[in-house]
Amino acid sequence: MKPFEYLGHTAVKLDMGDDGREVELEEGQNLVITLKAYATAGYTWEVAELNEQVLHLVKKESKPVSKAIGAPIMETFRFEAVKAGQTALKLVYHLPWEKNVDVEPLETFSAQVVIR
Repeated sequence: MKPFEYLGHTAVKLDMGDDGREVELEEGQNLVITLKAYATAGYTWEVAELNEQVLHLVKKESKPVSKAIGAPIMETFRFEAVKAGQTALKLVYHLPWEKNVDVEPLETFSAQVVIR
């Protein structure tokens, strides 16, 4: 877990090494999660669980790691702490067309977020 500046606010940055952690934020603070994906194989990260009344997804963006064919991309989720409370946050790495069928995601990322 690493703090950094984002749009003038101190943000907390997470990656796969932070899976399963508890994160504390202040109202208005940003949470940024960056995860590796292989979009050329059809896989993507999506939010599977989130209480948007306390933590709002502001933006999801993807950037290639390199110009090589088949190279991974980094998917970044930017959240904003809206009000005091807590939420479980779960992201799943899967084929998007499998979300409505009984198929386990290839990977998951989860965090417990507490907003003060």
